[in-house]
Amino acid sequence: MNIKAAEELPAVSVIMPVLNEERHLRAAVRHILEQEYAGDMEVVIALGPSTDRTDAIAAELTAEDPRVRTVANPTGRTPAGLNAAIRGSSHPIVVRVDGHGLLTPGYITTAVRLLGEMEAANVGGIMHAEGETEWEKAVAAAMTSKIGVGNAAFHTGGLAAPADTVYLGVFRREVLEKQGGYNEEFIRAQDWELNYRIRQDGGLIWFTPQLKVTYRPRPSVRALAKQYKDYGRWRRVVTRYHRGSVNLRYLAPPAALAGVLTGLVLGAAVHPAFFVLPGGYLLGILGGSVVEGRGLSAKARIQLPLALATMHLSWGFGFLTSPRSLARRVIASAAPKPMAATRSTSAPEAK
Repeated sequence: MNIKAAEELPAVSVIMPVLNEERHLRAAVRHILEQEYAGDMEVVIALGPSTDRTDAIAAELTAEDPRVRTVANPTGRTPAGLNAAIRGSSHPIVVRVDGHGLLTPGYITTAVRLLGEMEAANVGGIMHAEGETEWEKAVAAAMTSKIGVGNAAFHTGGLAAPADTVYLGVFRREVLEKQGGYNEEFIRAQDWELNYRIRQDGGLIWFTPQLKVTYRPRPSVRALAKQYKDYGRWRRVVTRYHRGSVNLRYLAPPAALAGVLTGLVLGAAVHPAFFVLPGGYLLGILGGSVVEGRGLSAKARIQLPLALATMHLSWGFGFLTSPRSLARRVIASAAPKPMAATRSTSAPEAK
């Protein structure tokens, strides 16, 4: 993609799957429309079966700005919504945004430039967790720390470099069409799975800290636990579906959970010395919270150990209990087929 002047910038399709996003949808769309991108832009919202005011807010947004429109996503599943939005869009660059994600200024312009400069298939940046309530602020601190999520650059930052995966992503449409879009069997981990296929096909996934999306964390312990249990459950499916894709970072949470449970059981049944395992984990969480909690309010600091433990142990539980039958069902399903090509007539195509 050779971008010589602003008027030659390729048109962009921003796709957004939403379900029960009344709290954040309007702000998320506003941050897209305020991007000041010099090329043409459309926003395609895939509407799941929400039980709140999400659909009404989406209708208001389409009435207010002709660049915004909606498509149906009857299943409510994220990968199905993404594919519906891709099929319902038409421009050569596809930007994924979530209903609770806020693009920072210049995000799209920078991403399009980097797609060309790096000859990348997909570029992405930092998932910048930022809470509004004290609990959400504690979760945000956990999600942006190495003790919470390991060394994933899109969580904790780092130097620009090739990556296994990135947060959300800005794609060349032809790459998505060739890969058949997202695998709809992956209720979670669909980003990682798609980026794995792109890399296997020779495409470059590029991470850069220049790109940042503000992310709103889950608002309760229960919601956070479900989120991370699902992450672990589906990450195990990915490792079974794509042999050789596992790495040590993904084994840390299940190892921590196994150690804690083993220590509790053996400490009670065999010898108290085994309590050193859960005790060591607890001390590690508390010590890490002291470091990562600097700058937080007292209430958020108190909740930080709970946020960290919820993320670790829920992820580990989901990974360890992920049924083989789920992976077999995914493996037995048809692989995504190339999508029918669609092209914009309103802007030049990426080259």
